[in-house]
Amino acid sequence: MLHDTFAAGLDALRAERAALIEHHGRRITSEVTVSQAARGMRGVAALICDTSVVDPDRGLVIRGVPVLDLIDKLPEDVFHLLLTGALPSAAQRAALQHDLAARAAVPDAVWKVLRAMPKDAHPMAMLSAGLLALEDQSAFRRRYSEGLAREDYWRPALDDALALIAELPALAAGLYRIRYGKGKPLVYDPELDWAANFCRMLGVEDERFYRAMRIAVILQSDHEGGNVCAFACHTVGSVLSNPYLAVSAGFNGLSGPLHGLASQESILWVNGAIERYGGIPNVPHVEEYTWDTLNAGRIVPGYGHAVLRGQDPRFTGMVEYGLRYFGADEVFGTVVRMSEVVPKVLKAHGKAKNPYPNVDAVMGAVWHHFGITELPYYTVPFAVSLSLGLLAQLVINRALGSPIVRPRSVTSEWIREQAERD
Repeated sequence: MLHDTFAAGLDALRAERAALIEHHGRRITSEVTVSQAARGMRGVAALICDTSVVDPDRGLVIRGVPVLDLIDKLPEDVFHLLLTGALPSAAQRAALQHDLAARAAVPDAVWKVLRAMPKDAHPMAMLSAGLLALEDQSAFRRRYSEGLAREDYWRPALDDALALIAELPALAAGLYRIRYGKGKPLVYDPELDWAANFCRMLGVEDERFYRAMRIAVILQSDHEGGNVCAFACHTVGSVLSNPYLAVSAGFNGLSGPLHGLASQESILWVNGAIERYGGIPNVPHVEEYTWDTLNAGRIVPGYGHAVLRGQDPRFTGMVEYGLRYFGADEVFGTVVRMSEVVPKVLKAHGKAKNPYPNVDAVMGAVWHHFGITELPYYTVPFAVSLSLGLLAQLVINRALGSPIVRPRSVTSEWIREQAERD
């Protein structure tokens, strides 16, 4: 049913993009300075991504809907919204859930690959390896090798997207159980929704966790097209590498401490304060602890944002749920206390453009409360969540025939020569 729904809007989508290029193709989106080129292209508007936007004041907006207006939905609903621009009907949701349940089995060969990895392998390396071990299932690779018209590339890409979304909770939960000696991987239960299955396959059967996971996935489902994870996935996909390869590349980009690893770093910092002060620190202790961190030349993990001017609504949404259901938790309580104090210290320090907590400041506290205490694992749920946006963007780009990503580079000498001519 999802294929039919997407196909029904495809002519209009293609016509809209063609008209955009025809009528506005010469309009300048950005003038790139040498400073921007040298500093990671920060702020350069060089991509078109319609699935979401990060508004400096409103935060994450998915297809025109502020993310906090979506947290009572299911992740399946949000994937449908990301891909088609509309929330599903009850029948469309049921069809999507049935499709995912039918595709959710992970072959034994994948578990053999993960069990053969080093005992201290990082969970994100295991996740990426698992995706690559699944790659032989790619419908896109098979159909492309058989000969496929360009306008139909999206069809097997969507097949792969649905298979990946279905398989990821089982893969992510199974590698957790293998890596940390929790027992054999568990199988998908078609009676449960996608996020609840992830929780149950981790080994946690708790309705509060199911709800927390649904919210977490939605909050982290997409984040424009320019973050490292999404851009890496888009770049690799642009050369027609199949979705398994492209998403694996994106997840490898997510694995760094300046991106998805931040929730792990944030809980390490929070736990350090708890250990130092023997429990939830009071306001003077948080101030002291934060100043000690800054004076040591280190960053405060989980605070700041490249685009937002105020507090991240995703942080707000997750905190509100936590206060309702597990507000007495020591780690969660420390996160909340810090969110009230740390911004004042960062403002006094004067170097942070945005001193407020982002979603990474709280997400690890959620996993920790429900017994997922192995911090190196914390990037994995983020990856599973972000797969919804990565794959929606990838399918849309295949449908639009988006070209290979190939910006030019120049040398430092070229820049100096141009400056001298001016």
